[in-house]
Amino acid sequence: MRKISDWGNYPIIEAEVSGFDTTDQLREKISNSGSMIAFGNGRSYGDASLQSTILLTRRFNKFLSFDDTSGTLTCQSGVMLSEILDVFVPRGWFLPVTPGTKLITLGGAIAADVHGKNHHVSGSFGQHILSMDVMRTDGSIITCSPEENTDFFKITVGGMGLTGIILKATFRLKKIETAYIREETLRAANLSEIMDSFETSGDWSYSVAWIDCLAKGDALGRSIMMRGEHASASELVNASHKHEPLNLKPGLQLSVPFAFPNFALNKLTMKAFNWAYYNKCRPGTHRSIVDYNAFFYPLDAIAHWNRIYGKRGFTQYQFVIPKAAGREGMQKILKRITESGLGSFLAVLKLFGEQEGFMSFPMAGYTLALDFPISLKAMDLFKELDAMVADYGGRLYLAKDSRMDAEMFNKTYPNVADFRQAITLLNEGNTKFESLQSKRIGITG
Repeated sequence: MRKISDWGNYPIIEAEVSGFDTTDQLREKISNSGSMIAFGNGRSYGDASLQSTILLTRRFNKFLSFDDTSGTLTCQSGVMLSEILDVFVPRGWFLPVTPGTKLITLGGAIAADVHGKNHHVSGSFGQHILSMDVMRTDGSIITCSPEENTDFFKITVGGMGLTGIILKATFRLKKIETAYIREETLRAANLSEIMDSFETSGDWSYSVAWIDCLAKGDALGRSIMMRGEHASASELVNASHKHEPLNLKPGLQLSVPFAFPNFALNKLTMKAFNWAYYNKCRPGTHRSIVDYNAFFYPLDAIAHWNRIYGKRGFTQYQFVIPKAAGREGMQKILKRITESGLGSFLAVLKLFGEQEGFMSFPMAGYTLALDFPISLKAMDLFKELDAMVADYGGRLYLAKDSRMDAEMFNKTYPNVADFRQAITLLNEGNTKFESLQSKRIGITG
């Protein structure tokens, strides 16, 4: 038994933890266990990959095949996105979709159906999976795709690991000329302005905004938008970039050496940070060429950054509301967060496009993600926010959740009943895949 948690360091549990190197080893572990769940690199925020018995997938991490003409890659589920980038960016290929960290496994990306800054044009990660193999509770392996065993495929993408252990997957990378991004940053004075900027940035492949969730009054929702495109070789101006356009020099890696005391993050320190961050971006549009790490993964340059929230841990509250209700709903929800004084300095706003997914989080609309240190006051606020999100037809992201109840889940995910029935059928027998989260929100018993 060992103590283990996901990225939010909440909850921390005692669990029996083991890994595997081959499918035969995995099959044996499944046959000799009761309830279990897969655990990749521990970058989901809550308890979606926690259970009394945990199967670590990171050792199952081989690249299996690659077609240099089409960009089609097949690899095992324990491969991290960072490892894919390290190998294939120098060869001129990039991920079709990436979240804000590259330190997640392929299996985790599929199970959570992760999204990125390009959802409005490229959808979520699961929409780029061509096929995958999954080991079920009886040890059998099923190959599924949008055309083969379609129903099983649909409930596995975004299914939070409850259908089985994803073994390998095939998907297509996108061709790039350089490892750099042509970035534009612009400042918005309030929520209305930043939403206008999203509406007029639909032609950009990537767009995201940092939002000051402590600003009030006419400045409510003041923001900085970052939008970008993969830079072509002809757009590079720096001599070293032009010399090796697909190879990046190692960047500075920082680390948070210990858990901050709980009082370090408070309203005053967060307000000071937000003021400084907002004002470092001057009015107007600013253009630059940045490497892909700086654009997509700024926090990955700080190891153990989750320690800044202290030993009590933290949770990320991420919700989406439909575009039709976006302005009114986001205004009211953000105002309530601002009034609480609990808003974080890590607050990210994005505009999603249309989404087809059985249990996927995104929908055409606005999504806001905020980090909160764990506290009783924050938990009370979340209950208020839940009601507002539900009233506006939105929902919460399972990969970030650590406290949603079954009532909220049932109310906001339209396919809950069918998903629960499918998981019940798949879990017949001595072994079943379930997590603390799946029991908490009523998917599994």
